[in-house]
Amino acid sequence: MNGFAQALGDGAVVAKRNLIKIKRVPDLLVFSTLSPIMFVLLFAYVFGSAIEVPGVDYREFLMAGIFSQTVLFGATITGSGLAEDIQKGVIDRFRSLPMARSAVLVGRTTSDLVNNALVIVVMSLTGLVVGWRIHSSVWEALAGFGLLLLFAYAFSWGMAIVGLVVRSPEVFNNASFIAIFPLTFVANTFVGTANLPGVLKTVAEWNPVSAVTQAARELFGNTNPAVPPPDAWPLRHSVLASLLWIAVFLVVFVPLAIRQYRRAVSR
Repeated sequence: MNGFAQALGDGAVVAKRNLIKIKRVPDLLVFSTLSPIMFVLLFAYVFGSAIEVPGVDYREFLMAGIFSQTVLFGATITGSGLAEDIQKGVIDRFRSLPMARSAVLVGRTTSDLVNNALVIVVMSLTGLVVGWRIHSSVWEALAGFGLLLLFAYAFSWGMAIVGLVVRSPEVFNNASFIAIFPLTFVANTFVGTANLPGVLKTVAEWNPVSAVTQAARELFGNTNPAVPPPDAWPLRHSVLASLLWIAVFLVVFVPLAIRQYRRAVSR
């Protein structure tokens, strides 16, 4: 129990260190919000007029997808930050300190969770400007935001593994882009899955990003009750499916990330 408490305490210190970096280099937060804002404006005003979603205003349909895409890209900061710390020798300095080995990963993922929360606030304000509205209760809306952040946190542990394997920020950026782009576009983020061709439709329906996006739409009240729910189980039971995906990611990625971290620091 003492080891767990020490890991949490040391992780809080590392998280504070990473958040101070954002404070001193605000460009990190600024540029992490510019891209999703651009996507909102682009899809809402350029593509929105050409895309129809039965029974739902496209801008309200769009926002849950933008949120999902944004938090996933925000989760990549974990891997990029770890790769940068290894390259600059910061991890070697941590090794000389009497701290829990898991603290670096706990602190890194926690600070990036806070960063994602700040970005979501900015994205919500942008969505309100373009016409997005929440039609559910306060608690359901908070549950929607919480689910998005939990998903991003679980996914960030997977990005930590990639960052520790490649050990170069430049290589990580290319690798994460290749992984995340199909995840966010072969999904129901920007268009419904009904019109996708055979194999792509099945992939999109069972894509974890689709489940989280659908859950967020339902919790925000951005779906049409008159439209029959999707046939695919993950979309019909989207909140449960999202929680299951989060649990699977944490169970698989956390121990693998800790193991890879030990290997990386022992080289």
